[in-house]
Amino acid sequence: MTINSILSESGVTFGTSGARGLVEHFTDDVCAAFTVAFLTLIRNQEGASKVAIGFDRRPSSPAMAAACTAAAQALGIEVTDYGILPTPALALQAMTDGVPAIMITGSHIPFDRNGIKFYRPQGEITKQDEKLILESSAELPALGVPARQVESNQARTRYVTRYVDWFGRTSLSGKRVGLYQHSAAGRDLNVQVLEALGAEVIVLGRSEAFVPVDTEAVGDEDRHQARRWTHEHNLDALLTTDGDGDRPLVADEQGEWLRGDILGLLCARELQIQALAIPVSCNSAVEACDAFDEVVRTRIGSPYVLEGMGQLSARHQRVAGFEANGGFLLNTPLEQGCKRMTALPTRDALLPALSLMILAARTHRSISKLVADLPERFTASDRLKEFSTKLSQSLLERWRLDWSAMGSELMLESAIKDMDTTDGLRVILENRDVIHLRPSGNAPELRCYAESSTALRAEGQVERTLIKLDTMRS
Repeated sequence: MTINSILSESGVTFGTSGARGLVEHFTDDVCAAFTVAFLTLIRNQEGASKVAIGFDRRPSSPAMAAACTAAAQALGIEVTDYGILPTPALALQAMTDGVPAIMITGSHIPFDRNGIKFYRPQGEITKQDEKLILESSAELPALGVPARQVESNQARTRYVTRYVDWFGRTSLSGKRVGLYQHSAAGRDLNVQVLEALGAEVIVLGRSEAFVPVDTEAVGDEDRHQARRWTHEHNLDALLTTDGDGDRPLVADEQGEWLRGDILGLLCARELQIQALAIPVSCNSAVEACDAFDEVVRTRIGSPYVLEGMGQLSARHQRVAGFEANGGFLLNTPLEQGCKRMTALPTRDALLPALSLMILAARTHRSISKLVADLPERFTASDRLKEFSTKLSQSLLERWRLDWSAMGSELMLESAIKDMDTTDGLRVILENRDVIHLRPSGNAPELRCYAESSTALRAEGQVERTLIKLDTMRS
C-alpha cells in the first residue's frame, strides 16, 4: 500500500509543529508511513543512514516510537534510541551528529491525542517538506519486530552541558527555584541543569499521569497554585514546561506567570539579539522597547518563524525568534569571550527561562521588576475547546468582509481601525486594544488573544469575546 493512500485516510494532519491527531489514528501503519516518507525524502535529497528517535511521557508514545523504529530498520537505517527526553535535547544531538530525527510527542494537546515531529540534520522540516511527506508514493515495507536498542544518554548529557558551559556553575547561587515537574519529558534534566547552575531546587507537582500543560492557556487553578507554591517555599522563580519541554512557563517571585512573549523579549534583549522573527500574535512591546534592529512578524507556527529567521540571517549576525507560547529559537551561534553557544533553530524552553533567572540574579533585581520596566502593553489569551474548525473559519471569513458585523456581534468596546489576516483575524481597535482570533492548527479549538494597556483589560477582552463566541456554537 502506498504512503499517500495510508496518510490520506489516517485522519492525521500537520499542524503548526508536526503531525497531530487522535491516538487511535496513529496506528503502526500510519506511524510507519510517516517515517518511511520522511526518511525516504531525506535519503533521496542528502543521504541518510542513521536516525535519532525520542519520545515524551504520554502512554501512547513508546508504541508509536517502536513503530517508527521498525519502519526505519525496514529501510536499512540505523536507529539511535534516546528514550524520554525534551524535544530540543533530541534536536540538538541530531543536529550535532548531522542526522535526521523523529520525536514522538503531542506537546500540550489533550490526553487523547499525540503527534510526531520531524527534523532534518539542519533542523525542523519545512512546510514544503510536509507536503512532500503527505504526497509520497513510496510503498510501505513489511514491518518486523524492531531490533532491541540500547538507550543512549548522550543527548541528555549534551543538553545539560550546553547551559552549564554558557551560564556558569555559580550563576544561580543563592536562588530558590521551584520546578513544577508534572509529566514533562525533561523534568529530571531540568533539576540537573538548575542544580548545576547553583540553584536550590524545590521539586513540585510530579505526576505519573500525563498532564497536558498549555503555556498559552493557563487556568485559574494553575495561577492559584503558583502563588501558593511561591509564597509557601519563598521562591525567587517557578518554572515548568509543556509535555515535550520546548515551551516554558515561568512565574516571578510573587507567583505570577509571565506571558511567553514577554519572557522571549527579555531573553532576546539579554542575549543581545539584533534581529527577531516572531508570530503576529506576540506583544507589541517587542517593537516598542527599541532593543532590536529589525523585527519580522510571521504566521503562527515554528516553520514560519524559521523562514523569517532565515531571511534575517542574511542581514544580521545575531538572529533569533520566539513565539507567544514561550518557545525560543536561536538561529545563529552566540559568542561571549571564550564561550560559544551553538545555534538551536527549534523551540527550546530552557534558554529563555534560564536567561531571565540569571539576569535577575546578576542585576540583583526581582523578575517582577524586570518585567515592570518594559513598555506597558499587556496580553492575555485563552481558548474554546471543541469549537468546530469549520465554524471558526466561517465566522472569520464573514467578519473579514464585514468589520461592523464583527464589532456588533462580539460587542467590542471600540470601532475596528485596522485588520491583519496574516494568521487568523487580528483587529486593532481605535482605543489601541487588539483582538486576535485564530483556529488552532492542532485541535478543534478557537484561540483568542488580546492586547491592551493593562493586564486586567486584556483579560477582560478575552473573557468577554469567548463568552460571545461560545453562544455561536449552536
